[in-house]
Amino acid sequence: MANKIIFPDNFVWGTATASYQIEGAWNKHGKGESTWDRFTHTPGKIKNNDTGDIADDHYRLWKKDIALMKKLGLKAYRFSISWPRVLPAGRGKVNQKGLDFYSNLVDGLLKAGITPFITLNHWDLPQKLEDEGGWAVRSTAEAFAQYADVLSRTLGDRVKNWITHNEPAVVAWMGYGTGQHAPGLTDFSISLPVAHHLLLSHGWAVPVIRGNSSNAEVGITLNIPWAVAASNSRADLNSVRADEGRWFRWFADPVYGRGYPSDITLDFDKMGALPNGMNFVQSGDLDVIATPTDFVGLNYYSRHVHRAETPNNDPQIVFPKPQNPEHWTEMGWEIEPDGLVGILCRVYFNYQPRKVYITENGASYSTPPDAKGNVPDIHRVNYLRTHFAAAHRALQAGVPLAGYFVWSLLDNFEWSHGYSQRFGIVYVDYETQKRYVKDSAKWYKGVIKKNGF
Repeated sequence: MANKIIFPDNFVWGTATASYQIEGAWNKHGKGESTWDRFTHTPGKIKNNDTGDIADDHYRLWKKDIALMKKLGLKAYRFSISWPRVLPAGRGKVNQKGLDFYSNLVDGLLKAGITPFITLNHWDLPQKLEDEGGWAVRSTAEAFAQYADVLSRTLGDRVKNWITHNEPAVVAWMGYGTGQHAPGLTDFSISLPVAHHLLLSHGWAVPVIRGNSSNAEVGITLNIPWAVAASNSRADLNSVRADEGRWFRWFADPVYGRGYPSDITLDFDKMGALPNGMNFVQSGDLDVIATPTDFVGLNYYSRHVHRAETPNNDPQIVFPKPQNPEHWTEMGWEIEPDGLVGILCRVYFNYQPRKVYITENGASYSTPPDAKGNVPDIHRVNYLRTHFAAAHRALQAGVPLAGYFVWSLLDNFEWSHGYSQRFGIVYVDYETQKRYVKDSAKWYKGVIKKNGF
């Protein structure tokens, strides 16, 4: 019989969502246009030309969704605010109906005994700010600090857990560098100031939130794959260094007071992404970015295996074949729970954050409801079980892991993949908006109740 795995008494079990992926109501009640509204309404950008115009209709069905969360016994819920729903132009006049929506949501969560964790920016920048230059200009970072002030003044009496940004690397590299995400630009010389202004806005927002919300804990969420070399060749190892440096160290190093990593600065310079050097970094900026935080959130899904010796000598991430549900999710991501232990230990023992949350972890499987409305998503149950066990091993190694947010509460709009991928522990019929609790959610309920398995 397998040993029981029990988590610390105060461990936080939750799920996570993002505003654009679930809310819908993209132009209702005074909400402004976001970069993702504009991007998805541009033909050819998203699989099947899907949009988040309706998504899970959470803006209308939020009370039912809270009831679902309560039924599942969730202790916490991480959700993001739609910046243009609150400030349609990104700054200035507040849209009271948008603010009221989030205030009512917070009240509903607290009444249900669920702790709210708010993410201020999960990628849906107001289009008005993008029209002014977006994250490439410093004024957007200033606007973000004002936005943080509005939200924390309104909700800070009830919300004590705040995340400034979700995965700023994705915004910088995929939104402005490769164009796969909104706003769809393809210029890495813009990506570098974008990354800097995202981090600068984080540093400015932290003291603002603390000033408005007594005893608040504030952090940032970063994405970090487990990067490994396909061999011990210098080229493969260098590919790991470069990838891990660009996606993680470029953001973690300045947040923890080390400035930008010199090896990655040199990489960017060689690829022509720094035509004017680091002139977007002003005096005092790095001190602002290094404002102490209370925790770091880590999003983990898979590992990256790097092989540089290819026919064209181009670095690539390789995935062995064949793919099957025991080792791969439907996103084509390898299942590697040991990588979760690796990233948790790597981050903690390198940077010594006060506290760590797994702010996203989950898997995409499209298992539909059967005739009785049951969703037997056994592969997701196995994915979660092995990753929870990995998280427990990290705790035993000394990592101050405080909580685990499964991605995601609901099947939803999966960015460039549209509705073709399902990460939810609750199945959503997008035609009827009916919710079906999957077997993974039922299993998770048991984990939460026992605080282990």
